[in-house]
Amino acid sequence: MIVGVPKEIKNHEYRVGLTPDQVNELRQFGHQVLIEKKAGEAIGFMDEHYVMAGAEMVDQAKDVFDRSNLIVKVKEPQASECKMLKSGQTLFTYLHLAPDPAQTQALIQSNAICIAYETVTSSNGRLPLLAPMSEVAGRMSIQAAAHHLEKSQGGRGLLLAGVPGVSAAHVVILGAGVVGTSAMQMAVGLGAQVTILDKNVDRLRDLDLVYGNRIQTLYSSSSNIERSVLQADVVIGSVLVPGASAPKLVTKALVAKMNPGAVMVDVAIDQGGCFETSHPTTHQEPTYLIDDVIHYCVANMPGAVARTSTIALTNATAPFVMNLANRGSEAAMLKNQHLLNGLNIYQGHVCCEAVARAQGLDYVDPKSLLL
Repeated sequence: MIVGVPKEIKNHEYRVGLTPDQVNELRQFGHQVLIEKKAGEAIGFMDEHYVMAGAEMVDQAKDVFDRSNLIVKVKEPQASECKMLKSGQTLFTYLHLAPDPAQTQALIQSNAICIAYETVTSSNGRLPLLAPMSEVAGRMSIQAAAHHLEKSQGGRGLLLAGVPGVSAAHVVILGAGVVGTSAMQMAVGLGAQVTILDKNVDRLRDLDLVYGNRIQTLYSSSSNIERSVLQADVVIGSVLVPGASAPKLVTKALVAKMNPGAVMVDVAIDQGGCFETSHPTTHQEPTYLIDDVIHYCVANMPGAVARTSTIALTNATAPFVMNLANRGSEAAMLKNQHLLNGLNIYQGHVCCEAVARAQGLDYVDPKSLLL
């Protein structure tokens, strides 16, 4: 199979779909790999490293899309990339389609086979290709919040950890999944006061057993969310409904009552965001103000630590890429239900129920198309 990796073109996105090590593995199984020139240069994966691993370097993205059977990316395809997809070609990347009707329609019209990292599952019911970036984003959310709490950034002028005789900042985390837990670990490590909310009481119990009185755990009811957010210096939005749009947990009216200079970091922004006042931002212009509350809603947070993120992501995606290349996408998905769960669009049909429901589109059971 011919596997292609274009250079990412989203704002300040420096990650790359395959490292030279993964190229070497694919070549050992007889697959041809095309890499767009300078695809990994910004994070130290130079063209010569890919050549040494056995890749063929091509001049532009069009060459990758024209010649490849399987396209491996990191971020969702931009409009220009969607236009280059071909009928029957397989795209394997993050898609986050539920809040993005334009991308959904572009992929439907491409007639390509589109498999989303974020809906691939594992035998333990988790999301193995989302988890590495969730860990990165969760940890980064606290870094970002601590920075924007500084007065020079428009924040409250607070040190997250406080100092002897001065209270630490109060960090409220909505959701105790991978993102929320990673954010909590960072916040606790820095000495912040931490409140974490979730609907899964067993998960809260597990956190309490480990962290005890270093954190406060609360059931995620609307009244508990409101009370916590009004007391917060930092709010981290880390809720996830796999494949679907994120629920809006913090209303515009509630934001208007928050402490001036408080910081809200919406890590769920790829799925539409969990604050009513959220809209996507970029690393170039990461924040905006609403009612004197700072909103940080960067849609590709892990891109800021692109080398760490690329290695963590490709460690997780490599077995799936190899499976797709060795078997072909249809056979690989029929053999592996967890990979099949990643199928969002199949040759013009929406095969992810959550995406279909979010956009009012017809859902088609993928097995009915593949068998």
